[in-house]
Parts: sequence; structure tokens; C-alpha cells
Amino acid sequence: MKALILVGGYGTRLRPLTLSVPKPLVDFCNKPILLHQVEALVKAGVDHVVLAVSYMSELLEREMRVQEQRLGIRISLSHEKEPLGTAGPLALARELLNIDNEPFFVLNSDVICDFPFKDLLQFHRNHGKEGTIVVTRVEEPSKYGVVVFETDSGKIHRFVEKPQVFVSNKINAGIYIFNPSMLSRIQLRPTSIEKEIFPVMAEEGHLYAMELQGFWMDIGQPKDFLTGMCMYLQSLRQHAPERLHTGPGFLGNVLVDPTAQIGENCTIGPNVTIGAGVVVEDGVRIKRCTVLKGARVRSHSWLESCIVGWSSSVGQWVRMENVTVLGEDVIVNDELYLNGANVLPHKSINESVPEPRIIM
Repeated sequence: MKALILVGGYGTRLRPLTLSVPKPLVDFCNKPILLHQVEALVKAGVDHVVLAVSYMSELLEREMRVQEQRLGIRISLSHEKEPLGTAGPLALARELLNIDNEPFFVLNSDVICDFPFKDLLQFHRNHGKEGTIVVTRVEEPSKYGVVVFETDSGKIHRFVEKPQVFVSNKINAGIYIFNPSMLSRIQLRPTSIEKEIFPVMAEEGHLYAMELQGFWMDIGQPKDFLTGMCMYLQSLRQHAPERLHTGPGFLGNVLVDPTAQIGENCTIGPNVTIGAGVVVEDGVRIKRCTVLKGARVRSHSWLESCIVGWSSSVGQWVRMENVTVLGEDVIVNDELYLNGANVLPHKSINESVPEPRIIM
């Protein structure tokens, strides 16, 4: 089986992290975002993954060669010369996706959930039509485009953009499965799959919805990245609690790479991910944060709702909160306060940042 992942562009929403590595390679809960998806696809029997990229990243290509070997699958990169929207990339990769008459998966690269690929394939085969989209329930449907469908069969009637009166609370989760015949609907030009292709398929009775069980998050920006981390850790608690770290000073769901070093009298958690080679010195308090590979947090610092970039260093008695994001190799000097700071790579911070802003 095949799958296409819409990796897309420069990951501007997740800056400053994406100034150092392509978004799919940013670590989410100690594993590149893309690998969460690829490994779940492989488990469901996918042996060829196509990445639709809009800029050629050597780093991405190199990493994919390594993963091809490790997972024993084929990974191709399909490179769009101009932005093709969410449907155009399918037309560009038509040759790769149309090899046999098997259905193929398509997913947005920012989505994290308990990927239901096996169930999706089964559901899709059962109704026998051209396409199935995964939908997820949201609290505030008026902020999204919602999907109106028959609850028993899953047959989609229509899509309603940001409804002001209640019609549905299910939204497109960015995970699809299609029969190759669907590719004939798409021309090689910038096209929106959601606005131009899906409504026509639904009108013809060819599009069905399967409701996702469990959590779902689009982790394309820092605030949502941290929320997604909390959800993912809770899912680990339910399905693989042995992977979480326990012991004195650890509260709630905490994921710690075995190579990280944690000092004395620290309180870590709830909802913290600590990457490879990270050093946390004595008396540090961390909650609701991701600390990426090789970073150091010096003694008696206090961090909440932050992402600490690769190889960055947080000084002693520092307080950081409110979705502060440090890019790669940032130095925060001792006794500073950072509130919602967004710090570009290789910067040294010598004064407090009392109000949220970008530090260039």
C-alpha cells in the first residue's frame, strides 16, 4: 500500500524551530513529527510513502534514506516547483499513486492522533466508494469548516464553513483514503482538496466520513504543539504507561530520554518531554514543556509552557512561561524573566522579556 504525506512548505507557523530543521523533522515527544506518521502507516501495511514537498531539503532527504533502511520501505519525495495547494500534489504524484488499483492514504503533516489506518482501510473497503475522510469532534465548531454526514452510514452530505448555527461538530481531521480513480478529478494546478474536490465527490455520493476515536491535534504552531504533547502523553498513559518516567520529583505524564541527566530536588511535570542528552541541574521546576536534544537548564530555574530548542542553555534562577520558544543554540543568561518570547536561533539573551515578542 501507498501513502502521500502533504509536507508542504517552510513551516513558518512553527518558527523559530523550523529555521534549523524542516518541520517534519522537529521532535515531537522525542520523535520527529513525520516518524509518528510513517511508523503508524508501516504498521498498517504501507510499504511506499510519498512526501509532497515544496522545497527540497537535503536534510529531509538524508533522514528519509536512513528511515527507508530502518523500516524496510520505500520513501519518495515529490517536489512541487510552485505551491499546488492541498489537491495539486496528488496530481503531481499521480504516477506513483496509480501503480496498482489499491487505495492509498493521504495525510496532512501537522496532524497527531492515535492513527486509525487499519480501521480506516476496513471502513473504506466496506462502503466501496471513492473516498473516506477521518473526522474529529470539536468543542467550538463555529471556528472551523464542519462535515455534515449520516451517522449510521458515514455518507457525507455537505461541508459548511464556520457555521453560526449548529449543523455539526465534526471537522475534517486531515487524514484520508482514496481509490486511484479519484485522481482523475484533479488537474495539475493549485487546487484546494477541501473546497474544490470534496464537495463534488460528496454531491455524487462518493465521499464518506469515519469518526476518530481518541485525541487529535494540529501541532503546526507552538501553542498547539504543547497542547498536542499533553494529549499524546495522556494517550501513552493509557496505552503504553511503561514508556513514561516515574519516581520522586516526577508528577503526572513525563517522557524522558534515557540519555538525559536530571539533578537533585527537581520537580518535573506534569506534561513534560525531555530529549536526548539534555541536562537539568538541581532544583529546577518544569511543567508543560518540551526540552529538545542537547539543551541545558541550569539550577533553580522555573519553566512552564515553553519549548527549549536544541543545544540551548537556560541560566540559573530564570523564569520562562506563556509559550516562550527558544530556537536552536540560544543562551538565556541568569536571573531573567521571559514571557511569551520567541527567540531566533543562536541568540544570547541578556535582559528580561516582560511582554510577548519576537527576538531577532
